Amino acid sequence: MEAACTSNLQYCSWIAPQKIRQKPSGCLELPQRWGEDRKQQMLLSSRITKGSADSKRHRLVGFEINRCYRNSEDSALESGRTHTFVDEPKIVKKKAQEIAPYLTGRCIYLVGMMGSGKTTVGKILSEVLGYSFFDSDKLVEQAVGMTSVAQIFKEHSETFFRDNESEVLRELSLMHRLVVATGGGAVIRPINWKHMKHGVTVWLDVPLEALATRIAAVGTDSRPLLHHESGDAYTKALARLSTLSKERGHAYTNADARVSLEHIASKLGHGDVCRLTPTDIATEALIQMKHFLLGTEEDDDE
Repeated sequence: MEAACTSNLQYCSWIAPQKIRQKPSGCLELPQRWGEDRKQQMLLSSRITKGSADSKRHRLVGFEINRCYRNSEDSALESGRTHTFVDEPKIVKKKAQEIAPYLTGRCIYLVGMMGSGKTTVGKILSEVLGYSFFDSDKLVEQAVGMTSVAQIFKEHSETFFRDNESEVLRELSLMHRLVVATGGGAVIRPINWKHMKHGVTVWLDVPLEALATRIAAVGTDSRPLLHHESGDAYTKALARLSTLSKERGHAYTNADARVSLEHIASKLGHGDVCRLTPTDIATEALIQMKHFLLGTEEDDDE
């Protein structure tokens, strides 16, 4: 069961991680994201505020996000895999087509505990909606010139990370047609909700046991809030997740739409959420967003 859960909650094999490379001009170039009727490339240009006389003092980073559209031939994903979305279930595409007119280009912000699948689900949503995808943690890492959130926590502080996270979310809130996977703790600051409410917020609500199983399988080194806990991987993950859930649980309920994996499993006749696929979760996210945008209830959906 643990193996099955890990497989389903990890990244889909056909999704390549977002890679950002430095251009000679100083811009940070992100991979192309393809829409149905046009090819869109996001260029992220960072402007780092000059430091003060105190060289140890770090400042927040601002972003300029410019769009340019190019006509070019389709290519394989950067990972080298040639699997495309031709095989995506028709239902998720149908749900995306239904909700698109009501989104009117608004951004989608995915919130939830660490390991809840925000990145995986976010990439599926971005593809079927023709949106671009961003991971706010990755943008913070790029902004401060470090390779991981764990490194930022270690060399600076959680407060330093949160300040930069808020600035990233502020800049993203000025954009349109983005799916943003936020960090697990982004919900703790009211200012972040102010930024995210420019779009539609979606909470991926995953049982703690499933989260702990997934995190234990991939390791806790990249999870700064778990890395220093004692005990075996599953036990320390579950203990820390339980504490974080108590601290943040109420904040997650501020989301416009809630995607409960237990609810999805029940609807599909599964006895365990570990049997759900990322596409199942993405489909439910589209359904719940439609309910929010139209002001309808679950029973109103066909």
